[in-house]
Amino acid sequence: MFRQFDSFAENFKYPLWRYEVVRAAPPKLYTYTRLRGVVDSDEMDTEGEMISGAKSTKNAATGEDKRDGQSKVQEKMGNPALMLSREDVGLLGITATGNFLDAYDYFIINPVSTMLQYELFAGDSLPPRLEGYLKSGALIGSVLGQLLFGYLGDAFGRKAIYGKELLTVIIGTILCLSTPTSVLSPSNSLIYLASFRIIVGIGIGGDYPMSSSITTDRTEPWKRGTVLSYIVAMQGWGSLVGSLVAIIVLAAYKHVINDNGEVDKLDAVWRITIGLSLVPAFATIYQRLTLPEPPLHSAARRKYVDIALNGTSTATGLHGEPDDKMEAEDVSIPVEDTPRKAHIREFLEYLSEWKHAKHLVGTCLSWFLTNIAFFGVNLNQNFVLEQIGFQGTTGTPWQKLFRVATGSLIITVLGFLPVTRDRFLLRKGYYFTVFTIHRLGRKWIQVQGALMTALFMAILAAKFHSLGKAGFIVCFTLLQFFFNFGANMTIYIIPAELFPSRYRAFAHGISAASGRCGAILSSLVFNQLSKSVGTPVILWIFFAVSLLTVVVTLVFLPETNGRDADVIFEKELQEKDARARSSRTV
Repeated sequence: MFRQFDSFAENFKYPLWRYEVVRAAPPKLYTYTRLRGVVDSDEMDTEGEMISGAKSTKNAATGEDKRDGQSKVQEKMGNPALMLSREDVGLLGITATGNFLDAYDYFIINPVSTMLQYELFAGDSLPPRLEGYLKSGALIGSVLGQLLFGYLGDAFGRKAIYGKELLTVIIGTILCLSTPTSVLSPSNSLIYLASFRIIVGIGIGGDYPMSSSITTDRTEPWKRGTVLSYIVAMQGWGSLVGSLVAIIVLAAYKHVINDNGEVDKLDAVWRITIGLSLVPAFATIYQRLTLPEPPLHSAARRKYVDIALNGTSTATGLHGEPDDKMEAEDVSIPVEDTPRKAHIREFLEYLSEWKHAKHLVGTCLSWFLTNIAFFGVNLNQNFVLEQIGFQGTTGTPWQKLFRVATGSLIITVLGFLPVTRDRFLLRKGYYFTVFTIHRLGRKWIQVQGALMTALFMAILAAKFHSLGKAGFIVCFTLLQFFFNFGANMTIYIIPAELFPSRYRAFAHGISAASGRCGAILSSLVFNQLSKSVGTPVILWIFFAVSLLTVVVTLVFLPETNGRDADVIFEKELQEKDARARSSRTV
C-alpha cells in the first residue's frame, strides 16, 4: 500500500486530531483514520462545553497521562500564542494575505477618491452617487464573493476552490489599473473604476470563508483561536501599509505635482497606490492554488460514511470503548461512495434544528451590528480628521492630499498604540486579543469589547463639540482599541469554530456577508444622515448598535473556546441514527 502525503499534510502535526488519507492499488479504496484525542465526544455536551464527570486523561491501568507531549507543554506554558510551529507560521503567511488586502483596499480608496477629485474634476467634489458607488463597490462585491466562495468551498472542497478568490482579486485590480481616464469622461471613468472594484470585492469577500475554514481545518483545536486571531490582525497591518504607501508615493511625486503644478501626475500616484497591492497577491497565489485539501474536510465530505454504513463511528471512537492500546481504527470505503457535493438542501436540513439556526442568527446579527459601527467610523474619517486638525482644506492640491494622508496614518497608528509590555511583546488592540483569547474566551472578549465601544461612543457623542483635541484623541484611541480587542476580532473567529467542517465555509460566508451588508448600510447612510442630523446623533446610533451587539452575543452565541464542532456534529448524527434504528426495531 502506498501512503501519499502532500507537503503540508506531511509537515503539519495534529497532536489532538490527525487525519490521513491512504490510496491503495485497485480496487481503489480510501482509508480514513482518526486518532483519538485528549477530549472524547462523551466529555462534551451538545454546545461543546466540558461536562462534569468527564473521563480522566490518565490511563486507568498505568496512571500515565494519555495526552501527547505538546498538550502537556501547552498546559505548562498556558499561552498557545507562543507555541506556533513553523508550519503554523507558513500557513499564516498564505491565509492572512486576504485580510491584509481587505484592509489595504478599503483604506486606499479614500485617498484615491480624493486624488480623482483633482485629476478629473479640478478639485471639486465627486458626484455624491458616483462617490458612493466607488467607495462601496468593493463592499458590494464582497457580499457576493462571501456567499459564492463559501458555498463552493463546501460543495467542491477547499483545494478545488482555494486560490481562485485571490486570482479574482488580481484580475479585478489589473482591470482597475486599466481605467482609460484620458478617453472616458470623468463620470464614466468613475463608473469604469467602481465597476471593476466590484470584481476586486468578490475576490476579497471570497477569501473570508475560504481562509477561515482552511485555517480551522488545519489547526489543532487548542490553538485555533490564536491562529485565527493572527489572521484578523493582518487587517491592521494592511491599513498601516496602505497609509504609508499613500504618503511615500505622494512624497515621491512632490516635485512634479507641487513644484511644477502638474496635477495630472496624480493619475500615476493612484495607479501605483492600487497596483502595489498586487505584490502580496502574486507572492502567495501559487501556494494557494497548490495547497492540498485539508484532511479534516476530506473526512467531513465523506458524509461520515462509517455511520451511514454501520450505524457506528468506529473511525472516531464515539461509540464503544476501544482498547487503550489501540491508537486508531480504519474504515475503508470505495472511492465512488466517498465525497459528494454539499447541497443547499443538506445545509437547510442542518439549520432546521433551532440549536443550529440560532448560532447562524447570532453570528450574522453580531457581524452585521459590529460592522455598522466599525465601518461607520473607519470608512468615514472626515469627522475624525476635522477633530484632529488634518482635514486638508488649505494649500495646494498636493499639500491637501499629503495632509489628509498624514491624518489617515495618525488614525491608523492610534489603533496600534502599545498598551502594555509582556516578555518584550507589545500588546496592541489586535494582539491583546491574540494573547488573551484562550484565557478570556471569545464570548467574553466580544461582550466586553462591545460594552466598551458603546461607552466611548457615548462619550464622543455627548462631548463631541467640547472634548478638545487631546481628549478626542484619547477617546478615539480607546474606541479603536476595544474594537480590535473585541467584536472586530471575534466575529471572524466564532463562526469558523462554531460550525462543523461540512458546512463551515458556507456558514462563515453567510455570516460575513451579513456583516458586509452592515458596512454598506453604514457607508451609504453615514454622510447623508450626518449632514441632516449631525455627527453626534450618528454616534448615539452607534452606541445603541453596540449595546444591541451585547444582547445578541449573550442570547444567541455559545463560548467556542475548546469547542470541536465536528465531534459534536458526529455525535448528533449517531444519536439520530440510533433513534432511527430504535424506531424501526419497535
